[in-house]
Amino acid sequence: MSEPAPSKVSLRDKFDQFSDHWAPRIAARYNDNEVRLAKASGDFQWHSHDDSDELFLVIEGELHMEFRDRTEVIGPGEMIVVPRGVEHFPRVPDGEVKMVIIDPKDTANTGDPQTATQAVDI
Repeated sequence: MSEPAPSKVSLRDKFDQFSDHWAPRIAARYNDNEVRLAKASGDFQWHSHDDSDELFLVIEGELHMEFRDRTEVIGPGEMIVVPRGVEHFPRVPDGEVKMVIIDPKDTANTGDPQTATQAVDI
């Protein structure tokens, strides 16, 4: 069985394909991970992921990642890794953020499959 040929992914083109907030889209997969794109505005919710770390890379805008003891502000070209089990509250108080989120495949974006928005391919 032959492997598919590698091909580049245009983040700009992918982001242009959707407009809803806090609803991740899968732009690529590697190993057992999903490279998700999301647009965000306003507040998400407090949550944690018991089984995996979560990486957020901001492409545009300013993401505020609240923790129980502090807030980190992540701007364009910056990223943050939230360790497994750490409660966090992503929010965008002004405007819109475009970000890349890397999670293990099938990870619930809320930490709970019952309340999660299912990531879909784009």
